[in-house]
Amino acid sequence: MSSVPAAEKLVYEYALVRVVPRVERGEQINAGVLVYSRQAGVLRAAIHLDEARLLALDPAVDLPGVRAALRAVADVCTGGETAGQARDEEPGRRFRWLTAPRSTVVQPGPVHCGLSVDPSAEADRLLDLLVR
Repeated sequence: MSSVPAAEKLVYEYALVRVVPRVERGEQINAGVLVYSRQAGVLRAAIHLDEARLLALDPAVDLPGVRAALRAVADVCTGGETAGQARDEEPGRRFRWLTAPRSTVVQPGPVHCGLSVDPSAEADRLLDLLVR
């Protein structure tokens, strides 16, 4: 039995960021993941838009608009220039705002929970697993 203490696992929450080019059809692709951990002080967005897949769903999709909306999601996480009033909110409130259900082209999936010794790294792991 090892005398070295195991690394403490921290609770995190995550949600997929989906692109639904034609809301009435309900077809979607995963384009990113949001990760929030109050314990670790982490709020991250990892984004990857597969434009070819998106165009296969809707050849007339507004790609610049989708790119801008995904950039805005990432900016809300970092407090960037397009975050608007959300820039001044604490990370938990920003995560709740980003994961609130909406009927738009870029929308969140349901929130899930996990445990990790490094919640910040979960954004990249989940992006590889669920998006790419």
